[in-house]
Amino acid sequence: MSAAATREGAALKCVCFMGGIINRLQQSPNGDPSTVAEFAYTKTQFKDLAAFAIDQARRAGASDAVVEISEGQGLSVNVRKGRVEQVEHNTDKGLDVTVYAGLRQGHASTSDFSDGAIQRTVQAAFDIARFTAEDDCAGLPEPELFAGRVADPGLFHPWDLDVTGAVELASRTEAAAFAVDTRVRNSEGASVSTQQGHFLLANSRGFSNGYATTRHSLSCVPIAGRGADMQRDYWFSSRRDAAKLASPEAVGRYAAERALSRLRARRVPTGTYPVLFEAPLATGLIGALVHAASGGALYRKTSFLVDQLGQPVMAPHLDLLEDPKVPDGMASSPFDDEGVRTHARRVVRAGRLEGYFLSTYSARKLGMVTTGNAGGAHNLALTSRRTRPGDDLPGMLRKLHRGLFVIELIGHGVNYVTGDYSRGAMGFWVEGGEIQYPVQEITIAGNMRDMLLAIEAVGADVYHGGSRSTGSILIPGMKVAGS
Repeated sequence: MSAAATREGAALKCVCFMGGIINRLQQSPNGDPSTVAEFAYTKTQFKDLAAFAIDQARRAGASDAVVEISEGQGLSVNVRKGRVEQVEHNTDKGLDVTVYAGLRQGHASTSDFSDGAIQRTVQAAFDIARFTAEDDCAGLPEPELFAGRVADPGLFHPWDLDVTGAVELASRTEAAAFAVDTRVRNSEGASVSTQQGHFLLANSRGFSNGYATTRHSLSCVPIAGRGADMQRDYWFSSRRDAAKLASPEAVGRYAAERALSRLRARRVPTGTYPVLFEAPLATGLIGALVHAASGGALYRKTSFLVDQLGQPVMAPHLDLLEDPKVPDGMASSPFDDEGVRTHARRVVRAGRLEGYFLSTYSARKLGMVTTGNAGGAHNLALTSRRTRPGDDLPGMLRKLHRGLFVIELIGHGVNYVTGDYSRGAMGFWVEGGEIQYPVQEITIAGNMRDMLLAIEAVGADVYHGGSRSTGSILIPGMKVAGS
C-alpha cells in the first residue's frame, strides 16, 4: 500500500473515533482564567438605573414597565497562515424599556445611561404604546410565576487573556492543523474569542435580578488538497470556563484530520438508505422539534406539531429533558427573559410530547401558562432507553451497517408547516459497518415528523456543544439523491 493510501485510510478512520476524541479534548489551554472582572457598572448601579426608569414610566402614565440593562466586553483574534488577520475589542451597553398602557405596548432603547437619556427613552416607549392597537394577551407574567430570591448561577469565569496571548493560542491552533499532513495547504484561519457580560432584569411588579456570564472559544478551519480535489472542515471548543476548553493543538489537529478524511469524495447512487447523523449535526434535529413546539409557531399554526401535546412525536424509546441548572451550561438560567422561574422537566417522555416552549404572550394566545421559555430552551438532552456503553461511534456505524454517515449539512430545508425536510449533505458511505469513502454533492430528504418517530438509535457518543446535547442519531430510511 502506498504512503498516500495509508494516510487517506488513517484520515477516514479518525472520524470513527470522534466520540473518544471529544472526551480527550478536555485539556486546558495556556492562560489561566482570572476571577477579576472589569465592568464599568455594578449590579447595584444597574438596580438604581432600573428603578429610575420604572419610576419615570409610572410618572408618564404607564400601567406597567420592564427594564433590562446590560454591559459586555470581549476580545476576538483571527490568525490565517501564521499572520494576524483581525484583532477586535468590543464593548457595549444598553438599556431596553418596555412600557404598557393597559393592553397597549411600546418599546425603546438607549446606550446612554444619563438621567435625561433614560427619561427620553421611557417617554418614547410610552408614546409608541399610546398609538399601538390593544392586545389582550399583552402584559407581564403573573407575579406568582416570577423567580424569587435566587443564588448566582455560577456562569461567570473571566479569562485574563490579552491580545498577545490570544494570538499565540490561535497560532498554535492553526500550526497544529498544518503539522498533521503536507496536504493541508491552506486555511480559513484559527480564531480565539473571549466574551463577558452582566445584566439586570427588573419590572414594576417587584422583580429585579441579574447575573454575569462568560463565553470563550477556540476554532480552526483548515483546507486540504489541491486543484479540483480540495476540502475544508472545522472544529471548535466553546465553554463558559476557559480552563475547560480543548487544547489548541487538539482543536487544530482534529480539524485537519476531518478535512483530510473528505478528500476524493464522490456521489452515491440515488436511493433510499439508512442515515446516521453525526452527533454535532444530530442536535439540529432537536432544534427542529423545539422550533415546531415553540409558542409562536403553534399559535400561528405554522408548525407540524399543532395540537400534538400528549401525542407521540418521537420514537417510544426516547426522552427529551430540559435542565436550566446544569453547572456552567451554555443555556443555564434561574429565570427566563421575563423573570419567570425555570425548572427541570421532561419535554418528551417515552416519545410523547409533554410540554411546549412558551413565553407569557404565546401561552396566553394558546390559553395556557408560560413554561419559562421566553428567550428559548434551556439545556436540552436527548436520551434513549436503548443506548448502551458500547454504542460509541464505531458501534453506531455497525448498527448503520450499510448506508450514509452524514457529517455536514447545507441549507435550511425544513418546512415547519408540513415537516418536509430536504438538505444538501456530505459525509461517508458505510458498508459492513466500516467507512468506505467520503461522499459529497448529494441531497437527503424526508419528513421531520416521520424522521423523529422513526429514530432507531441514539449513540453513547454524546456531544455537548451548546444548548442541546445528543449522541449520533440513526434513522432507518431516508431518500438520497445522488448520481
